[in-house]
Amino acid sequence: MPDTAATAEAAVALLAAPAGQGLGDTLRIVLLVSLVGGVLLAWFLLRGYRADETGGTDDTGGADGGADRNTERDANA
Repeated sequence: MPDTAATAEAAVALLAAPAGQGLGDTLRIVLLVSLVGGVLLAWFLLRGYRADETGGTDDTGGADGGADRNTERDANA
């Protein structure tokens, strides 16, 4: 039969050990999520400023590479 006293002492030692060292894991997760969110936000905001590299096949139909992109909006103002 196994030694139950040694098993009980090991269980008590494990239960008496601290569960963690505070908020270290939580703060790591928050920091990681914040960094990933910042990268995704920067990508989302900066993708609208990307130069048109298609050579004039934008939605205005002009062959000048989109130079008259705001003329319709300005005319409606």
